[in-house]
Amino acid sequence: MPVKRVHPVPSDIEIAQMAELIPIVEVAARVGLSEDDLDLYGKYKAKVHLDVLHRLKDRPNGKYIDVTAITPTPLGEGKTVTTIGLSQGLGYIGKKVFTCIRQPSMGPTFGIKGGAAGGGYAQVVPMEDFNLHLTGDIHAVGIAHNLLAAAIDARILHEATLTDEQLAKFCPEIPRLNIDPNSILWNRVVDVSDRALRNIIIGLQAGQVDKPLPEGATTLREVVAKLPHGTDGVPRIGGYDITVASEIMAILALVDGYRGLADLRERLGRIVWGFSKDGRPLTAEDLKVAGAMTVLMKDALMPTLMQTLEGTPAFVHTGPFANIAHGNSSIIADQIALKLVGPDGYVVTESGFGADCGMEKFFNIKCRYSGLIPNCVVLVCSIRALKMHGGGPEVIPGRPLDPAYIEENLELLEKGLPNLIQHVENVLKFGVPVVVAINRFKTDTDREIGLVQEAAMKAGAFDCVVSEVWAKGGEGGAALAEAVVRACEQPSQFRFLYPLDIPIKEKIEIIAREIYRADGVDYMPEAERKIEMYTAAGYDKLPLCMAKTHLSFSHD
Repeated sequence: MPVKRVHPVPSDIEIAQMAELIPIVEVAARVGLSEDDLDLYGKYKAKVHLDVLHRLKDRPNGKYIDVTAITPTPLGEGKTVTTIGLSQGLGYIGKKVFTCIRQPSMGPTFGIKGGAAGGGYAQVVPMEDFNLHLTGDIHAVGIAHNLLAAAIDARILHEATLTDEQLAKFCPEIPRLNIDPNSILWNRVVDVSDRALRNIIIGLQAGQVDKPLPEGATTLREVVAKLPHGTDGVPRIGGYDITVASEIMAILALVDGYRGLADLRERLGRIVWGFSKDGRPLTAEDLKVAGAMTVLMKDALMPTLMQTLEGTPAFVHTGPFANIAHGNSSIIADQIALKLVGPDGYVVTESGFGADCGMEKFFNIKCRYSGLIPNCVVLVCSIRALKMHGGGPEVIPGRPLDPAYIEENLELLEKGLPNLIQHVENVLKFGVPVVVAINRFKTDTDREIGLVQEAAMKAGAFDCVVSEVWAKGGEGGAALAEAVVRACEQPSQFRFLYPLDIPIKEKIEIIAREIYRADGVDYMPEAERKIEMYTAAGYDKLPLCMAKTHLSFSHD
């Protein structure tokens, strides 16, 4: 360590396998952790006990940095590369630093997107472990999720076949829930992109597929509703989601490290999986499975310690998506890292997708629950991505790039700059200084770089710096690191975008107008019904988690 650089830059996996890794106990020792603080998972990764937080509770926190990006394109902006490279850059200039990033789902890893360990000379290693099973957290989420799913369908069957007296004798702790089978919100999960499982029929009895269809049924839903139930369950339409889309993953990322299992237990118990026939929300607590789910998750509560190619420490913990969930790594990892680096150190985390998705939720959701105040935002962009936002030719992964992306084209680049400018303006609405990082490719020209820097500074960026971490590692991120250090010295003026005590519609409209720049919001009847239902249930005082496309500011 650091890894020896060669040119031309080899493939990511070649670089990762050439690296001479430091034993994880040594990485831990460098940040003040003893082997008693660790549960080792082989030589190069370990879980870190939450007891560390209580031991260091009086130590001041380090500086807190969130890395986000412009609106994503198929080209990729290099956000994770920049997150890791910035950490290596801070280490290169002599700063204490910790990286906190999400664990990737294996679904996208085996798809077009690929892994999420960074790239080039800015990676978290071992890369194969990072991108695959790691320490089993995603599997734990899946088992806990599917335990609840199994309990739901078992209860539906029992309520369909047993009298109140039989139910009371069978399970006296759970009164009849009067479940509406058509209201179930809880699919099963698997960490594979298996499209054939998205919509399925569950609860079919053995031999049912060879029997005649029920009379009078004209739609599949009517057919399912008329099918008999039995020991294999009550037939209904269900499906599978990918594991990291589970609400349990989003919950795990929001648990407070100081409360640990108790906080996780309460949050799991509040999961709403469906409704009774009279409209009452039904929870995991109602089924008495939240305790069992918590036990299944006890080890997943601890963040996994790994290292970058240059030996700086990294926590890899949780992996909720940013287009449907909040899209950020765990509060627990950030809390521990901020204590370990101390007041002179820096913790670099990242938010999923563009600043309109993950960063907005980082501020309005994650920071509300953690109480942590960010000191700086790094906004990643690339020249070729801005050209695409300017209306450049379609990009198809795996095919050669159009000359527009590899030759100087100031006119096309200028047309894409409004995307960058709007993201800069959005960051500033939270009162946090923003440093724009231009993830430089070898085809970018000095005039193109200058045009982006001029636009970023006019929009209010604290600085706009070229990043070359993919090709040069920490050395290529030194200028960015210096800019971030200066930005973190600015006095904090952090503020939330909206208060919690306003109605749901007002929160939606503030986000839509201020972040997406919509003229207004129209509500479909189903949305109106759900807003009324959530308000009646008391959920209107919670922060809002918007589900939207990550490919545009708008819904398109």
